[in-house]
Amino acid sequence: MTTPNLPEGQACRTTRRQMMWQTGAGFGGVALAGLLGNQFFASQATAADGKSPFKNPLAPREPHFKAKAKNVIFLFMYGGPSQVETFDYKPDLYPLDGKTIQVKTFGRGGHKNEGRVVGPQWQFQRYGKCGKMVSDLFPNLGECVDDIAFLHSMTADSPIHGSAMLMMNSGRIISGHPCLGSWVNYGLGTVNQNLPGFVVMLDKTGGPISGAKNWSSGYMPASFQGTVLRGSGDPILDLKAPEMMTESRQRKLLNTLKQFNDEHQSMRVSNTDLAARIASYELAFNMQKHAPEAVDTSTESSATKALYGIDNEKTADFGNKCLLARRLVERGVRFIQIYSGGAHNDDNWDAHGDMKLNHTKHAGATDKPIAGLLKDLKQRGMLDDTLVVWGGEFGRQPTAEYAKGTGRDHNAYGFTMWMAGGGIKGGISYGKTDELGGTAVENRLHVRNLHATILHQLGMDSSRLNFFHNGLDESLVGIEGAEPIKAII
Repeated sequence: MTTPNLPEGQACRTTRRQMMWQTGAGFGGVALAGLLGNQFFASQATAADGKSPFKNPLAPREPHFKAKAKNVIFLFMYGGPSQVETFDYKPDLYPLDGKTIQVKTFGRGGHKNEGRVVGPQWQFQRYGKCGKMVSDLFPNLGECVDDIAFLHSMTADSPIHGSAMLMMNSGRIISGHPCLGSWVNYGLGTVNQNLPGFVVMLDKTGGPISGAKNWSSGYMPASFQGTVLRGSGDPILDLKAPEMMTESRQRKLLNTLKQFNDEHQSMRVSNTDLAARIASYELAFNMQKHAPEAVDTSTESSATKALYGIDNEKTADFGNKCLLARRLVERGVRFIQIYSGGAHNDDNWDAHGDMKLNHTKHAGATDKPIAGLLKDLKQRGMLDDTLVVWGGEFGRQPTAEYAKGTGRDHNAYGFTMWMAGGGIKGGISYGKTDELGGTAVENRLHVRNLHATILHQLGMDSSRLNFFHNGLDESLVGIEGAEPIKAII
């Protein structure tokens, strides 16, 4: 469109209608450029090997640098275990039991400036060559302290279960972002093309709050999300083919479907969702054969099952999941997350009313299985390259939540997690909380530091592991970034 002729000396004025006509195509161009840009940059998103992961989303890829760990087993104690009842020994709390003191706390009950101290409900004993003090709740894990690095100064951004769970799993307090296991599989790919690269095993009472958001791939293709695996029966629901569908017929059907999908994809610059869908069909077909074998523990010896506590009703369920985790690691599964604790308060570590009853139940169900897992991995030579992580979404306060009872409110100011294997130094404690065990005061650590450390041990630089989304190079550790915990590496 040309500008109309104007008398000499008159300013060149354009009407609103003319302006919209002239620039309208520009708006469309911007939108188109944005769409093409998202497609292009998604196809150029760099995984650990610097190459596009979407030609074959599940293919194994090279790390940024030499990895010390090949696999991760994340033992998630949902509900928030109390640090002062487990691994953070605070002798000054015992004589303060029942006394009201000035102390700032922040939990689901809001901000408070004073509270009634609840003394630790268990005694602590010294274990290992390192002399680590461990609660009587964990006598079996006490035998493993020389292989464990305890992180006593963990902090998080939220003392509320839903958002804290999302942060521990995805690095954000809001949903929609890929979780840790998804980032690991995005960066490194899957070693075993017959099994998922990221497996989740839930508590027998059900999943945690927010459910699948905790193992979602967020804005990444669905092939990177976690696959829920059951410890008995059909390992994966809806995996079996219909009774009338033979293997050869199913293979022929999938081949035809793949041919159509490949033709459709070849005409497009990049279609990440379609590439992921093609890969997922093939994975599901392969899992029909291999997943049942992976969860079949009938070939394990009686001694091995006893090591995990499978011969005891109290520990059998979690013990079986820990044994399955070892079997999955042996078969190349990159990231395994096991939950202790279901959706209801009585079924998880959320001890608001009776600390004694709650932690006796949940520690009693997990102590021997977790110790068995560490011992079994070590005796098989697998602990060197298998990283084991233990912890919840936050810890507990040193004071009572209610006027009566021994329960504690949530606490994100200072809590304990631990790591073992996978190139982590054993027999050390890093960071400190104050004398009450409620606030991190030395070598404060954030959830992002934990994530950066896990990625580092797997050979990935958290600042270089990016995914282009909505105009941003997203990463697990956010724009703030985070350093791995070098003191324990």
